[in-house]
Amino acid sequence: MTDRKARYRVTSFDVAERAGVSQSTVSRALAGSSAITEATRAKVMKAAEELGYVVDERAARLRRGKTGTLAVVVIGRPEEAASDVNPFYFSLLGSVCAAAAAQGLETLVSFQSEADQFFGKYEERGQADGLIVIGTTVNEPAWEYFRELASDGRAVAFWGSPFGDLEWVRSDNYEGGIIAAKELMAAGCSNIVHIGTIDSPQQQFRERYEGYEAALQKQGLIPHIQPVDDALDREQQGRDAIAQLVENGTKFDGLFVACDSMALGALEELHARGIEVPKSCSIVGFDGIRAGQHSNPPLTSIEPDFDVAGAMLVRTVLGEDEAAERRVPVRLLHRGSVRRG
Repeated sequence: MTDRKARYRVTSFDVAERAGVSQSTVSRALAGSSAITEATRAKVMKAAEELGYVVDERAARLRRGKTGTLAVVVIGRPEEAASDVNPFYFSLLGSVCAAAAAQGLETLVSFQSEADQFFGKYEERGQADGLIVIGTTVNEPAWEYFRELASDGRAVAFWGSPFGDLEWVRSDNYEGGIIAAKELMAAGCSNIVHIGTIDSPQQQFRERYEGYEAALQKQGLIPHIQPVDDALDREQQGRDAIAQLVENGTKFDGLFVACDSMALGALEELHARGIEVPKSCSIVGFDGIRAGQHSNPPLTSIEPDFDVAGAMLVRTVLGEDEAAERRVPVRLLHRGSVRRG
């Protein structure tokens, strides 16, 4: 085994010796204290640069009573590996990390799916100044755990919480349902089925259905929902929904699917059954996941503004956003799964 020589870490005492001042003067000079003259500050900065001294930001923040870090927990389904989490949450996670960085904050990320893993006491451990929770609401024990944490007065913000009493941020799901339905009707679809559920912890699914329902009823069309089994993964839900529609003889020329992962499964089953998209059936998903760009055909989808979502979550956990309801705007991503005139 090759011995590695330990690398010497330059300290503020080394800078003090080089600059000919006390260690406390170095600390105040580097912290920008107005009690330090510009001449002394310049001398300290020159010594620090010559020695390659880097301020230990974590230690400095802890001295100020802050860690400069936000914890982010991504909740998965029980027995689900981190790599199997809905891709939407990876996009949302990226936006949270970017929003935190824009405020000079770091992020500590944890994927949690099993009851014996649940942990959110990052503030008590001095690891983070607040907690953001995202992920599937199907894992009810996880949400109950983090709901209890929030009730104890900790700084916690939630994405799409199943509980209305928490500090949550959510897509404008109702408006998204309207946009999706209008897109399908504009394509000439008259038998538009919604694949999803209104009886699960996923409140966003019910809101999407309600928007779709309102848009269809306004045009005199009859809404129809093809329910899915929450116990299955999203893609299998989509495949099974198409199988049931076909086998039941349900007429459909348009589909609004509750989420993109489900829609990708539906696309697979439509292809397997020889139903051409968008020639025979148009389809719109929800979430705007990047995998939809590479499906056949590319999946038209409703996408939340991820930048706004991340910024809202960070502002909420920091106590900078006091709105009772925090809705993220959505937009239509035109791809290739809806007929064009």
